Amino acid sequence: MSKAWQVYARHILDAIEKIRRIQQRGDLTQDEVLYDAVLRNLQTLSEATQRLPDALKQTWPGIPWQQISGFRNILVHNYLGEIDA
Repeated sequence: MSKAWQVYARHILDAIEKIRRIQQRGDLTQDEVLYDAVLRNLQTLSEATQRLPDALKQTWPGIPWQQISGFRNILVHNYLGEIDA
């Protein structure tokens, strides 16, 4: 049984809020711990977007859903080597 889409939407919102708080702590390009924390939350966010129903995504056409999903693959599989902060 799959989770309701609202659970994934909450993951997205939580990840966004965490990223905002992490950014307030310092420069991601200078602190690898902050950098890693942001990458992890971006991964969580992008994975959660893949679990949202297409009908819901269609109500928000301005959000680049496909690019977010593709970014997840880059984060997880590290296609490009190091990710430029």
